[in-house]
Amino acid sequence: MKKLFLLMLILGIGCTPKDPQVMHSSNNNPYAKKVDSLLALMTLEEKIGQMNQYNGFWDVTGPSPNEGDAAKKYDNLRKGWVGSMLNVRGVAEVRKVQKIAVEESRLGIPLIFGYDVIHGYKTISPIPLAETASWDLEAIQNSAQVAATEAAAAGINWTFAPMVDVTRDARWGRVMEGAGEDPYLGSLVAKARVKGFQGDDLSATNTIAACAKHFAGYGFSEAGKDYNTVDIGTNTLYNMVFPPFEACVEADVKTFMNSFNQLNGVPATGNLFLQRDILKELWDFQGFVVSDWGSIGEMISHGFASDGSEAARLAVLAGSDMDMESYLYIKHLKDLVDSKAVSESLIDDAVRRILLVKYELGLFEDPYRYCDEVLEATVIDSKAHHETVLDMAKKSIVLLKNDRQMLPLAKDGQKIALIGALAADKDSPLGSWRIAGEANTAVSVLEGLQVYTGNKLTYAKGADVTVGETSFVMESKINTSDTSGFAEAIKAARNADKVVLVLGENGFQTGEGRSRTRLDLPGVQQQLLEAVFNVNPNVILVLNNGRPLAIPWAAEHIPAIVEAWQLGSEAGHAIAQVLYGDYNPSGKLPMSFPRNVGQVPIYYNHQMTGRNTEPVPGLVFWTHYSDEANTPLFPFGHGLSYTTFEYSPITLLDDFASKGSITLQTTVTNIGNYDGKEIVQLYIHDLFGSVARPVKELKGMQLIALPKGVSKTVTFQLTHKELGYYTNEGKWLVEKGAFDFYVGGSSATTNKITYELK
Repeated sequence: MKKLFLLMLILGIGCTPKDPQVMHSSNNNPYAKKVDSLLALMTLEEKIGQMNQYNGFWDVTGPSPNEGDAAKKYDNLRKGWVGSMLNVRGVAEVRKVQKIAVEESRLGIPLIFGYDVIHGYKTISPIPLAETASWDLEAIQNSAQVAATEAAAAGINWTFAPMVDVTRDARWGRVMEGAGEDPYLGSLVAKARVKGFQGDDLSATNTIAACAKHFAGYGFSEAGKDYNTVDIGTNTLYNMVFPPFEACVEADVKTFMNSFNQLNGVPATGNLFLQRDILKELWDFQGFVVSDWGSIGEMISHGFASDGSEAARLAVLAGSDMDMESYLYIKHLKDLVDSKAVSESLIDDAVRRILLVKYELGLFEDPYRYCDEVLEATVIDSKAHHETVLDMAKKSIVLLKNDRQMLPLAKDGQKIALIGALAADKDSPLGSWRIAGEANTAVSVLEGLQVYTGNKLTYAKGADVTVGETSFVMESKINTSDTSGFAEAIKAARNADKVVLVLGENGFQTGEGRSRTRLDLPGVQQQLLEAVFNVNPNVILVLNNGRPLAIPWAAEHIPAIVEAWQLGSEAGHAIAQVLYGDYNPSGKLPMSFPRNVGQVPIYYNHQMTGRNTEPVPGLVFWTHYSDEANTPLFPFGHGLSYTTFEYSPITLLDDFASKGSITLQTTVTNIGNYDGKEIVQLYIHDLFGSVARPVKELKGMQLIALPKGVSKTVTFQLTHKELGYYTNEGKWLVEKGAFDFYVGGSSATTNKITYELK
């Protein structure tokens, strides 16, 4: 056993929470006195009202509701018993609702307007998983800033993003909404997106409050099935799940959202350990926590709360400050306080947090600051924003394979066959969660390739894509057993020099509630791929999808494969520019691609087992499948370029004992024929620990641009922050002993040096 080298932090697992007013150290906030003064004027009902969030419940352009549930909600709005509205957008609508809250309620407390602005408002960026594939933090921040600017111009001042759940299971539909399988990369992306949404001044009219979600463990839903139970150990919780959330707190994110899942048998919404012990006490989070849609009421379905009153009590005790769409706070909290089942100090703490965010947004100074019709008309869907999302889309593309230098395409003298329903699709590229993005407004691959006029381009659909649910409201359409279009596609392929085949998923086949048990190409697309290949092997497969797919046949047979995800409004232009070499792809995978669904969950930073993971002749009893390799089809961090990068052996410059850090260097040389960009990745392996460590952990990355023939020395510095880990008890450790350090172009790199930390 190694000796303890450094003890940094002790987490209070199961500790008794202090009084919330003591826990919430907001005295340094410049608005703290104003909040306390307002709080002193509020009735208990008005306080609870601030903890109540309603979905848009009537057509604000029509008459006010005068009967039923909508009329009751409208009356609550006029009483000041509503703190936030969601799914209300557009300056005219927001202004009308805000006017009721500000001008008709007793205290005139403004509403905060929330919306799921996930990867753009009207100008749609690539889905977040695709953006993460860029590993370009500046571009990701710029993308979030565009989304914030447009949303704010439409009256919205709060987004339910970023989703920072680490996930390893491509069956889970919400992988499209996150940053993949790695907590280090996920933390960097989380900070970039929070910074992009919130900017440097939250009261500016081009920024909105961000929301880190879903706290916590949602990405580990069993079997990849949405809303399912989560059962993970504390090692995974501290080292894999928590880091991106803590990074959001460090980035001063204003809100958190709890999650639908159970953790250790306790729903996250009612989990005191997560929301009070960790988030509000240990991390000193100053913002407020909102439930996910109806999740307070869902604690009854979990079997954790017996009725709505108990669910409300458990949620507020645990630290859930705002109720999204279960109505249980507004129904039960007053009675719970009156009966002494809930302390009013808990209510005060929640309301104080909510009001502070409203002050920081500038809503008390000007409740209509996000209601500028001129700004709405000029900012949204602007040319500058399309240029930004085009840049983001190009950087998100990953070149998975490029045998025989199939790419880039020559710009003249070629006959190109473009095949696949997705090639002409102007809707699927928008992906799920496109909010104000209008249907069929994306640039299709067909339109993108038509910009290049030097080649003869022929298009054939071949076959439809989708199976089952294909819209946000879960409609079912399209019989995908139809192969009647194969003949036209095969004819086009046979007469072409090269074939660009665009296959994948419909834009609504990933996202919330879109879990899959299969990860292959939906419908008859695999049959189409093989039929086309049989008549012309010069195939370039372009994938449009929102999750890693299992495509072993394509990986073996197809010479060039481009992972183009769902890239948003400018998808077709981005893909065409990459295919024709006007942009040299530089993206790297943020999730491992499995060989088949039986390997899932598959991830690079796995633990060792007590048995061999490599075959031994004559030995059966080792860690393996009898019908498949252990390795992924394409590993985390993988991504090619049209040029080739060569890495020198790693050198060590510093000794930790004398410097308090270790400096590593490697020289990267562009030995190919194109200028290009490379994402240089640093991994470590702590060989022996008090807690066994993963085989590799990403601990550094640098994006470098290298002209052909040029070399660059890349330097990484490792401190206790990179060398340590959390024990199962939540203690931060850096231990003496041997470490392997890897530097290369993917998690599969073997460029290694060993160091003994003494």
